[in-house]
Amino acid sequence: MNLHTLFSAHKSILIAAAIAFLMLLTRGSHVLTSVSLPDASLALLLIGGLYLRKAVWFALLVILATAIDFGAAAVDSLQAFCLTDGYWGMLPSYAVMWFAGIWLSKQANSLNAVKYAVAGIISTLAAFVISTQTYYIFSGRFPDSGIIESMQHGWEYLPSYLGFTAIYLVAFWITAKALAKLDITDKSLSGNIA
Repeated sequence: MNLHTLFSAHKSILIAAAIAFLMLLTRGSHVLTSVSLPDASLALLLIGGLYLRKAVWFALLVILATAIDFGAAAVDSLQAFCLTDGYWGMLPSYAVMWFAGIWLSKQANSLNAVKYAVAGIISTLAAFVISTQTYYIFSGRFPDSGIIESMQHGWEYLPSYLGFTAIYLVAFWITAKALAKLDITDKSLSGNIA
């Protein structure tokens, strides 16, 4: 069995392991490392939807993200600030990213720059609105806050939320395109690039 065949047979496991490793490296306010890398979870979930597609992988990655968050809170109580009833709004935020990846996977050229950028931007904006609004409405930290009041808060986080996710998505896109040109991976991993 050559390396190419071995890689093809275990592609999903390898992709999931890489995503899990990167999630561990960038999440949890860096209780695992002394280096402070921005959270890559949104980009990783879009990439997961693109290549893994199955609901079981989504569930496992959400469980991992949640375990990292609660683990970080156990190590450092300041990390528990966002672990409120509003935290569960992350589930639909993650689902938006995952479904954007699935949508991309169904395109003839899933790494077409325009489709990839549009899917990344729209899904990240939707995830931002969902996560921010569920936090402000359901966290209990902002009493008497309805939809109108909650829509006035949190926008100062949009540039970093969108920016860091975009940086990770662009880095992945460049890497996937470069690997496809080098023909290091099989065609299904390179996003059906023609």
